[in-house]
Amino acid sequence: MIKSFKYLFVAALALTACSEDDTTEEVVVITPGEANFAKYVALGDSFAAGFSDGALFKSGQENAYPNILAEQFTLAGGGAFTTPFMLDDIGGFSLGGSQVPGFGTRLVLNGTTPVSLAGIASTQITDQLSGAFNNLGVPGAKSFHLVAPGYGQLNPYFGRFDSSATATVLGDAIAQSPTFFSLWIGGNDVLGFATSGGTGTNQTGNLNPATYGQSDITDPTVFAATYSNLVDALTAGGAKGVVANLPYINALPYFTTVPHNPVPLNAQTAATLMSAQAFGAYNAGLQFAATNGLISQAEAQRRTISYTAGNNNAVLLTDSYLTNLTSFGIPSIRQATNEDFIVLPARAVIGTAVNNNPQQINGVSVPLADQWVLTKDEVAEIKTATDAYNAAIEQIATAKGLALVDVRGILEQLKTTGIVRDGFTLRSDYVTGNTFSLDGIHPGPRGYAFIANLFLDAINTKYGSNIPNVKMGDYNILYGPQIPFGSGN
Repeated sequence: MIKSFKYLFVAALALTACSEDDTTEEVVVITPGEANFAKYVALGDSFAAGFSDGALFKSGQENAYPNILAEQFTLAGGGAFTTPFMLDDIGGFSLGGSQVPGFGTRLVLNGTTPVSLAGIASTQITDQLSGAFNNLGVPGAKSFHLVAPGYGQLNPYFGRFDSSATATVLGDAIAQSPTFFSLWIGGNDVLGFATSGGTGTNQTGNLNPATYGQSDITDPTVFAATYSNLVDALTAGGAKGVVANLPYINALPYFTTVPHNPVPLNAQTAATLMSAQAFGAYNAGLQFAATNGLISQAEAQRRTISYTAGNNNAVLLTDSYLTNLTSFGIPSIRQATNEDFIVLPARAVIGTAVNNNPQQINGVSVPLADQWVLTKDEVAEIKTATDAYNAAIEQIATAKGLALVDVRGILEQLKTTGIVRDGFTLRSDYVTGNTFSLDGIHPGPRGYAFIANLFLDAINTKYGSNIPNVKMGDYNILYGPQIPFGSGN
């Protein structure tokens, strides 16, 4: 006997009928449980918006996890879900017939190399859409940006669909009287610091976010207060919802793809670098400093430069956390270890000549600029903040009875063992991992489908609904010059 399954949203019993060809059609009753999906709004950052391959574009938005959730919610009484779509799949913004700097086109593969897609976006940065939108994901938004009046004046992604010049993201969400919401925010509260190689400031202790830069770490008290205000406002009318915690940055291939030791050297070059005229003198200076009590022997060892013939020499970097010995003519440099993260764009910099001088090689004879490296101490600052944010998210979610997605734990699995869904193995490996897009931070289509299923699982568990997951095989791995592209496992 052949069975086929159909989903039906009813509040009664399932019906089973046999057709003339002896095929049994089993009707699966889909129920919302304790939730009401009639009016769903999604708040968040670039992940909620569907940002992928370094840009926001229409197909990426269509595959955003809130859009996938909304489609599945229709099986359980969910209503219409509107998105402020970009006008094409080129990505970014244009103005006056030119692509706006800082809002470039999406990345595509040229062979094995990611390059920016040729073309100019038809979405003007001055565009203003009308109407209310359910997907309020705003690329670049930090937690406190969601409650900042006039944020659309600073962020064109929100500016093109905000309800007024003084609107807040939260206010535009509440105005729709949501019955259900998703909230995944906080990644950018540390991510700008991380992607900039720690060039920003850790604002812990500064309770005035108006003074923060885009690359700064948000004070955990500011984050907790903002997050509490967001959830209080969203639940004030009785809405239920789902929230998610934040992953550690080392779960993202942007920070783990480039090894700390990618430098090949022949014997002659290694010997030249270690000569008394080069790093031999630097190492001698470190021993002088240690002998005279200026630094510990452990720090001297940590800072000692060692180049040898072979393929696995560590890159040279500047480390502002080292003891300042510049008054003795000793710079604050060392070689990277596996506790430092070399950011993804640095792969195009390491080994290149500075000003075409073959004696001045980035990451070898010249330390990498700060923007290309996230040092061990900077990683620790990010982890401390992330842990504090997650503690606040989990405490508030529990107090308000919300569904909680453990993204941090799940992405740790992607990084270590991988996760099998529908016969596909998802990992955090760059390009080949089935999860992340070419920018190394945001998911690809299948990655967003995976995230949507994680949200659905948490919702079903918390509210007693039984909304089905989407199938991984229905979503491609990556986008390409011609969408869709890629379907392997």
